[in-house]
Amino acid sequence: MTSIHFHIPLSFAVAVSTRVSNELGAGNPKAAKLAVSLVLMEAITEFVLASLTLFLFRSRLGHAFSDDKQVVHYIKKMPPLLCISIIMDGTQNGFLLSRGAGWQRLGAYVNLGVYYLVGIPVSLVLGFALRLRGRGLWGGLISGAVVQTIVFLTITALTNWQKKATEARKIIFEREEKSDS
Repeated sequence: MTSIHFHIPLSFAVAVSTRVSNELGAGNPKAAKLAVSLVLMEAITEFVLASLTLFLFRSRLGHAFSDDKQVVHYIKKMPPLLCISIIMDGTQNGFLLSRGAGWQRLGAYVNLGVYYLVGIPVSLVLGFALRLRGRGLWGGLISGAVVQTIVFLTITALTNWQKKATEARKIIFEREEKSDS
């Protein structure tokens, strides 16, 4: 379910990434910032609706996968984790703008650091040491996603969009000069 859901905010994020790079290259930092704000608003709207729907229909959700009462009962307990995953996925996809702003390397470092330093250790503790099994493993991944979202949110909030636009224009003009020579 999260895989299916993931593609909705991902498609918006890919589109806004292109828009951000185009706006920065055109020297329009306000338009780039507006594009980021709009995709984050879309992500919030989408994950609220998806999470609310899943949570309200949690008692029926298990029947879509099995008629076994034990499976249905176990799935009934999962929507809170599923809702948190949807919220984190939607928010993180909004931060894929890092591609458009030229922060691919930074994004990779954040992803690797957060999941190896937070997500996996917390998953192991919750899943095995505290014997929460699947919910513990999933909870650890959610903890990594929460930290990742906070880091990306902080980076985005502290971004000087005017400076990013100036840097983008400088790169464009340098490439044009090299191709003319």
